[in-house]
Amino acid sequence: MTPSLSARPPLDRTRITAGPREAGPDLVVEVVEEATSTNAVLAQRARDGAPEGLVVVAEHQSAGRGRLDRSWEMPARSGLIVSVLLRPTVPTRCWPWLPLLTGYAVGRTLREAGFPAAGVKWPNDALIHDRKVAGILVEVVDTPTGMAAVVGIGLNVDLAADELPVPTATSLALEAGERGTPDRAELLGELLDTLMETYGAWQRDGEEGARRLRAAYRDACVTLGRDVRVELPSGAALLGRATDIDDSGRLIVEGPDGPVAVGAGDVIHVRPA
Repeated sequence: MTPSLSARPPLDRTRITAGPREAGPDLVVEVVEEATSTNAVLAQRARDGAPEGLVVVAEHQSAGRGRLDRSWEMPARSGLIVSVLLRPTVPTRCWPWLPLLTGYAVGRTLREAGFPAAGVKWPNDALIHDRKVAGILVEVVDTPTGMAAVVGIGLNVDLAADELPVPTATSLALEAGERGTPDRAELLGELLDTLMETYGAWQRDGEEGARRLRAAYRDACVTLGRDVRVELPSGAALLGRATDIDDSGRLIVEGPDGPVAVGAGDVIHVRPA
């Protein structure tokens, strides 16, 4: 049965906590009842000079977007719709790792919250038992004080089966069973902590931090070791086995003509072959 809006409590803002951290920016969390797109709101705030660490959370999003401008929406108060403003100091050639970093952080948060089957599908979708539970959209914004990154996350928390956007999706409520659905405010705090910890270490530790992130991502990536079909913008498709993630965050696919590296911006879909 689909829950009514009245059955879904609003985020308890007093419980959205982010613990002390050794790395990463301090956070300022703003919760709004509705937004067209939290990424769009935060991008404008970035252009207006907002500092790193500003977080916008919406209880409902009326014009959400996914990768490649795909539409994305969920019922009010049924998930976490959050965008985080980052201003990385690492070289811009490293920025393609931001979506992967975020996907890894989401998967790790879910595993620590009691969903051991959570993993990340390259480049950044979070899955539980091969069903999508979260999507991520990272956008680069030109601002008066330099380039910034808006990291958007949409996580299905309290969706019933008949509310899922596609049959291959899932929600934490459906996966939790008798354990019950996690509290959204507590989960948001844990997610922000994990994201900032991962981001801070990646920035702070240089090449060693990049090496650790790549290793951690590879361990969490459910795409590796599988036969995949990579659909390209040209309409062509690459068939082969996903074998690795390279230093730039590209997926290495062992195809009929040898290994091919594909970046997230170069593909339409990556699906099981």
